[in-house]
Amino acid sequence: MMSKVLGGPKTWVIIGILALVIIWIASGVLLRDDETKEEVRPAERRTIVAVRQMQAQPVERLLVLHGDLQPEQVVMVRAETGGRIENWHVQLGAAVEAGDLLAQLELSERRAQLRQAQARLNVTERQLQATRQLVEDGFEAEIQLETAMAEMEAAQADLTAIEEEISRTRIEAPIAGSVDQRIAERGDFVSTGDEVARIVNNHPLRAMVQVPQHSIGRVRVGLPARVNVLRHGMVEGEVTFVSTLADPATRTFRIEVEVPNPGRDLPAGTSAEVEIPTEEVLAHQVSPAVIGLDDDGRIGVMTVDAEDRVQFHVIEVVRAGREGVWVTGLPDRARIITVGQGFVRAGEEVIARSEEAHLMHEDAPVESVAQ
Repeated sequence: MMSKVLGGPKTWVIIGILALVIIWIASGVLLRDDETKEEVRPAERRTIVAVRQMQAQPVERLLVLHGDLQPEQVVMVRAETGGRIENWHVQLGAAVEAGDLLAQLELSERRAQLRQAQARLNVTERQLQATRQLVEDGFEAEIQLETAMAEMEAAQADLTAIEEEISRTRIEAPIAGSVDQRIAERGDFVSTGDEVARIVNNHPLRAMVQVPQHSIGRVRVGLPARVNVLRHGMVEGEVTFVSTLADPATRTFRIEVEVPNPGRDLPAGTSAEVEIPTEEVLAHQVSPAVIGLDDDGRIGVMTVDAEDRVQFHVIEVVRAGREGVWVTGLPDRARIITVGQGFVRAGEEVIARSEEAHLMHEDAPVESVAQ
């Protein structure tokens, strides 16, 4: 009986229909699962970066050098004759002009020598006059006149010599400047050639600096310069000398920058920082934080172009300051990446926001799903 029930034709028809329904339902579920999987497939994701729109500005390209600030001239004043210093006529540090009396040596026996020479000259002059009259009257031979003239000339030479000796007891300033040192004081005995004082002429001053061989082509005589003088700040100067021979030890060239100092109030002998503007270029002022290296180790800055793609620009530092670094190598108008440059690479498409907008979304994720 059981066999009869299961083996009826209607039963098999029903089973077949049920199987078809199950297969249809299963196929629909599978299709929906595939569609769902396709719909939730991860979309391409782009990095969010902050950018700042910047415009290049004209900037001086500076050659910054370090050296010494030297006076125009330093002269050691020496005694031209021996004697004891009788008196100083200037104070230490006094400003003097060429020819001013610095100190006086005692004349001592020179006074007596001067009177003796003057007396002898007076005698020989009278003898010459008398001899000339006798020769004219025929009472003396011509040779006597020549002898009298020779004696008078010798007396004149002796007088000139002692006068010159006395003049050398006046120790005078050979140049204009200031009395930087008094080596011998009142009462000291000095011999011929002994140092008595030092005169320093620091108008103008000269900054002596060394230029590396790769930069010497940027320097020429006549270029303006700025010199940082101790306690006085920056003062204007001019390049007055450029050596044509490099130091074989350092491969550098010596140059001189002249700094006017009419008041002689600028100090000499100090270290000096010299800035020489060599040309004017268009540059951007950026923070050192935005400067990085590419895969080849080149220094540069990342920007975003009009299609929001990252560009890497190799840069050259023109000058540095407290507010940032001036660099060349960027487009005149550039959208510089200021936040997020460490997460992107050149050629990558990003979502670029202004710095202001980025600050408003500080809690946003680094990546955002592309729209």
